[in-house]
This record gives sequence, structure tokens and C-alpha cells, in this order.
Amino acid sequence: MEIDKAIRECDDGRLRTKYNNSIYVIQRAFSLYSIEEIAFSFNGGKDSTVLLHLLRASYFLHKGGQNSPNGSLKGFPIRTIYFETPSTFPEINSFTYDTAATYGLPMDNIRLDLKSGLEDLLKNKPIRAIFLGVRIGDPTAIGQEQFSPSSPGWPPFMRVNPILDWSYRDVWAFLLTCNVQYCCLYDQGYTSIGSIYDTVPNALLSIGNSSNEFKHAYMLSDGRLERAGRAKNSSTWRRLPANGNGLNSLDLHKTSLLTASIIVVGDEILYGIAEDQLGPSLCRKLHSVGWSVPGVAVVHNNIDSVAEEVERQKSTCDMVIICGGVGPLHSDVTLAGLAKAFGVRMAPDESFGDCFRHIIGDQCTGDWNMMVQLPEGITKLLHHDKLSMPLIKCQNVVVLCATNALELEEEWDCLIELTKSSDLFALPEAYMSKNVTTNLSDVDIAQPLTKLCLEYPDLYIGCHRKSRYGSLVVSFTGKDQSRIESAVEALYKKFGSDALMDMN
Repeated sequence: MEIDKAIRECDDGRLRTKYNNSIYVIQRAFSLYSIEEIAFSFNGGKDSTVLLHLLRASYFLHKGGQNSPNGSLKGFPIRTIYFETPSTFPEINSFTYDTAATYGLPMDNIRLDLKSGLEDLLKNKPIRAIFLGVRIGDPTAIGQEQFSPSSPGWPPFMRVNPILDWSYRDVWAFLLTCNVQYCCLYDQGYTSIGSIYDTVPNALLSIGNSSNEFKHAYMLSDGRLERAGRAKNSSTWRRLPANGNGLNSLDLHKTSLLTASIIVVGDEILYGIAEDQLGPSLCRKLHSVGWSVPGVAVVHNNIDSVAEEVERQKSTCDMVIICGGVGPLHSDVTLAGLAKAFGVRMAPDESFGDCFRHIIGDQCTGDWNMMVQLPEGITKLLHHDKLSMPLIKCQNVVVLCATNALELEEEWDCLIELTKSSDLFALPEAYMSKNVTTNLSDVDIAQPLTKLCLEYPDLYIGCHRKSRYGSLVVSFTGKDQSRIESAVEALYKKFGSDALMDMN
């Protein structure tokens, strides 16, 4: 069977695990119910398309691979339910009916509302269990498990959720690995499809400044934002809470943030031999141009450590900057770690080799091909006249070769220039800040500051001391100067000018 063969032969260990777990759930349902007692709810979306092919593979395995001479399972026996409404996308309708014809789905087309349609269907058919393409994160997934009885007040049946623990990334890994057809809307920037009245292409996939061109759905880097196109007024930026002030103080409806994480590669830092100077400097630089930095990670000089951290950060942040571990030494494994994180191989790059030759000439004592290898198929070289070597960009990961503050300053300036000229990354509105100092005790100022945090959720309000017994510095940071001034003024009204002093 082509689905089972494709998964068994792929290199994606995570996908094979998800596949095996889902097959187990489906096989369990087959052992509990007869085929006549089972139905499959198909809506033409990506999740139910995955479930369709999982069911095909499971039924093939259930029957010992003896259903047809070529194992294609033409004449799929499981009853398929399709709820069609006037608000359904025409492309979804076309894909659903084409798929039904391709695989011989015995389809019941229901044009009633969901509850009435199920009541009518179950009244006339001996259905006891229905396979659903529900995933954690879906609004209907709350409280559900892989086997969950229907809700009170609904017709009685068992909801079977084989892909409940699958992520957005898992869904697309399956569809692309198995090379199966999916609805064409996903190639037009749609990432989660509802009705024609509440669904638009995901603005996060917009190409450049165009409002008409979008990348494919599988190119969405953060699967948590797949439903960003399910409302016409959805933001074009990621909306993430920040944990400043000890609170989730940035209201999702009031603040839009672009996030950039930093990864520093270096055993010498973790062993205490050297101090990390690049991470703190990058935090300041990113903050100065309006990016939010959720964290800085320092990892060991080994491929797995780099790959695991990149894999974790690239899907949760808009941009990842990685520095350290680039070059010809045995400990320089950053690029190989990147390749592993993206599931590609390392291969010699001709353009990168030309840059190397320009710097060191042809007198190279090492393996030339090894020195000019880059992650294949995902690497873009960012050339700048001021840099002897180009910056390296692998999708949303930028690799900096800087080893000290001076080199970092030069590379950063070049990166910003390149970004402005070619839209490599967004440059949001810069942050502004104001600091005040006070000799008030932590106890005196704690409650008023907590109240301010609640009144100004769009600002970061933090405190620190430059020395253990020094004055307390209160920082107000945000993107609206008037809001910052208003918060500072509120603090002055509370304590008076004698207790507080502006620092800037």
C-alpha cells in the first residue's frame, strides 16, 4: 500500500511515530466495531485528508494487504459523511467529490445542519463510531480523547480521533511525504479553511508587500498560527504574550510582536572559560529595532544540541539568530546542526567556495569541499560590500560569523541594510523606554507597580538595581511614547517628585 510504504521508508522519525500511533487507534476501532458500524467525517480539509489516507492504510493492513492486486484500495468500504453548506468554498466541494470518485468513497452528502444531519443519518444507519480529523488546538478538541463519546444532547456515537496529538507540521509532513492530493486553496495561502464568510489567506504567508500573492500553506513556520486567516480582520503579525512584570501583561488584542530568538554555540561559555558577549549585545540590537526576544540559549558544540535548539526555536519565532561554531575547526558544527534541524544534507556551494578562494587563495591545506558545505536547498547567501564573507540565511534562521563585539557591530549593520533593501525580515516600530530611579523600598513600590502593569498592559514595566544596595531603577518600555509618559506620570502622582527621579 503506497501510504504505508512511503511512511516506512521516510527519514522522519517523528512522522513514523505519529503514523504508528494513529494506525493503532484506527486498528483498535476496527476491532471494536464492524465496518458497517463505522463512518468517516470528511470535509475536504487538510486534516481530514490526512485521516482519509490513514484509514486507507489501516484498512489495507487490517485485511492483510489482500484487498486489491496493487494494494490501491479502490472501492474504500467505510461510509463517508460530507456536510455541504452554501458557505462551503467551491474548491472544497470540487476536491471532496473528486477524492470520493478517485478512491470510491461510499459518501453520504448531508445538507442539513450538523446535529440534525447526524440524527437523521444515525436513525437510518447502524453507525456506532465516527472517525474525525480533530487535532489539539481545534476549538472542538477541548476535553476530547482518542475515544470520546458524543456530547450530551447529541445522537449517541463514539468519536474516534486518530490524529488528536498531531501538529500542523505533522499534517504537512504526512501529505508531502505521501505525495497525495490536497485542496488547491492550501497552495494559495489558506492555512485553515472554514466558510467563505470567515476565511481568508493567512497574511503571514504574504509574499513581500503584495496582498494577492501568498506562499504555500506548508511554508507557515509557526503552526500555532494556522487559524490566523479564519477572521477577515486577523493581524498580519504574530501575537504572542510576553511574561514581563511576572504577568501575562501584553494583551493579545492590544499588542503585536515580532519575535527573534538567539542561539549561541560554544562549549567554552558553558564551561565558564569565556563569557558570552554576543548574546546580550544582540538582545540590545534587536530590541532597538522593535523585535521582542523571548530568550537566549547557549548550546554545546555538537550537531544534535544545535539541531534540537534550532528545531525548537525556528517554529516558534519569526526569526532565529545563531552565532558561534562557524568555520573549519572540528568544533564548528553550527551549519551541520542547521542542516539536521531542517532535514536536509550538507553539500558544497559554488558561490560560497568563490568567497573562500577570494579570502584564502588556493593554498588550502584542508578538505576544500568540506569547508564550503552549506545546508542544501534552504540556504541563501547575503552578500554585502563591507563583508568579506556573506551572511548565511536558512529560511528564518540567520547565521552570524562574528566572534567579538566589533565584528558583530559590522555584521549587524550590514544585516539591517540588507533587510531594508530586500525585505529579508520585517522591521517593526522600534521600542522606546524611560527609566526613573527611587530610594523607595521594594515593599513600598510593589503594589503600585502591580496596579500599573494591569492599567498599562501594552508596556513592559520592570525593576532592577545596579548594585545590591543601590537605588531601584524602574523601566517603562513600549512602542507608544504617550503611553510611557502617562504611566510615569501616574507613578509620580502616587509618590510625588521627592521620591522619584528621571534618569533619561
